[in-house]
Amino acid sequence: MKQEINPKDTSRAQAFELWMKAPNPMVTFFKTIDVTRIVKVSKKKGLKFNMLLDWCIGRAASSIKEFYLLPVGDKLMRYDSIAVNTIVKNVEGEVSSCDILYTEDLDWFNREYLERTAHVAAKCQDLDLSEDCMVIGTSAIIDTEIDGVVGMNSGIFNNPFLIWGRYRRKWLRYELPISFQFHHTQMDGAHAGKFLTNLQKEINRLRKRGFASIIGSHISGNATQIVRFRPFLTDLSCAEE
Repeated sequence: MKQEINPKDTSRAQAFELWMKAPNPMVTFFKTIDVTRIVKVSKKKGLKFNMLLDWCIGRAASSIKEFYLLPVGDKLMRYDSIAVNTIVKNVEGEVSSCDILYTEDLDWFNREYLERTAHVAAKCQDLDLSEDCMVIGTSAIIDTEIDGVVGMNSGIFNNPFLIWGRYRRKWLRYELPISFQFHHTQMDGAHAGKFLTNLQKEINRLRKRGFASIIGSHISGNATQIVRFRPFLTDLSCAEE
């Protein structure tokens, strides 16, 4: 669920005063991520690359308290959970929006991802969890390699979101440039940097702990939440591999 909170009762009080009415409150970070482990697990286990990356994104964000806040309109909202959004190519050749609730259980997240994206693609209807969750938006431009993208600064979609293109092979490794945009009211650069560091650790953790041990883990807290996000770029999620 979400609830309005008084910014003065949070660590974001000063940021709220400084950035809520700023003409451009969005900040974009660019980082190249080593996705070798995701590529290998995806191919070996027959799992979608974007599903694995979305799960790692949710896991990386879940330990950072700023990801449970979001400026909505002129208010600051707090959420109990996080969701990850993906854009799906539907049967009409257009795109639909699909929110997936994050959970620590990768096996459960994979089933939800497959079932929900298939349903959204077939019905051409968005799946919106924004009333209950803080949504992290994603958009995968799989048809080309990209170095970075600066997103919308409209003040309408304040959700954090990540954009990436096709991953690149570099010797025996695979690299993926990622753009991460966030509202400065929600978090500072240090929080964004910690998130990107966590993201790389979670990807590497698939190798260090072993894939089976991660699938076997179960959520031990609140479910994650989503806030609806409709990216301006196209992600052909159902045809990613």
